[in-house]
Amino acid sequence: MYDYDLLVVGSANADLVIGVERRPGAGETVLGSDLAVHPGGKGANQAVAAARLGARTALLARVGDDPHGRLLLDSQRAAGVDTAGVLVGGAPTGVALITVDPSGDNSIVVSPGANGRLTPEDVRAATGLLHRSNVVSTQLEIPLETVVEVVRSLSPASRFVLNPSPPRPLPPEVLAACDPLIVNEHEARVILGDARAGDRPEDWAGLLLTKGPRSVVVTLGAEGALVASAAEGVSRVPSVRVDAVDTTGAGDAFTAALAWKLGAGSALREAAAYAARVGAAAVTKEGAQASYPTAREVAAL
Repeated sequence: MYDYDLLVVGSANADLVIGVERRPGAGETVLGSDLAVHPGGKGANQAVAAARLGARTALLARVGDDPHGRLLLDSQRAAGVDTAGVLVGGAPTGVALITVDPSGDNSIVVSPGANGRLTPEDVRAATGLLHRSNVVSTQLEIPLETVVEVVRSLSPASRFVLNPSPPRPLPPEVLAACDPLIVNEHEARVILGDARAGDRPEDWAGLLLTKGPRSVVVTLGAEGALVASAAEGVSRVPSVRVDAVDTTGAGDAFTAALAWKLGAGSALREAAAYAARVGAAAVTKEGAQASYPTAREVAAL
């Protein structure tokens, strides 16, 4: 019996958000809304999203000893996430600069800060936490060598989920552990290489499976997702139609819900269908963590 349904090893950022009528071109200045500061970061987002759905969740991350770090810790604890694995100090808390246009689409630039100081040694020191977790999820807003150490430190019975964002080529050791590898179109093309990626999500999923992952999920935004594995084949999962307000963090909500449901025994397609509903609910509110639904809200949607 595991102590945690999901352990998230990843980033924790303060999201600095400005609404804009349109994003500026090179050398151009545009005016935007008042600045809003929200707790974010892919790792912290996934932990909060899972906890709000009812998962027993822990976070392994690093934040600065500063107001942004305290904001992030407060948000995790309020959602019910175990923060015993969150390390404090070493660098200022990471920051994401986010612009959101009237359609809800966003552009993001991340300053990693303390996230870049989450080291393989930190992971090895937390081996007990990893072995007490049913599913371990991570991303690439922390150093790749730290992600490699997560794979090496897993309990043999734990499931590993990776969203390779921001994308970069991955070593075979990491790809072989993914169950699933969760990518959008841009991430799929980076990992595959544009020259051989093809034009269809089915093509990307098939090619990604040949690289070693046990399963692959391709997120398709408002069109839902595509799932692929040797056991279940390839199929599309529709999304729920909603009026999008802000897409910030929706992919993290999808990943968290998928990882939790897979750990609870759901089949890949079933877990992805649930995750698509969670992601749809998240885009109907502003912000990342503040937008994440409870299980009751997902059921109502």
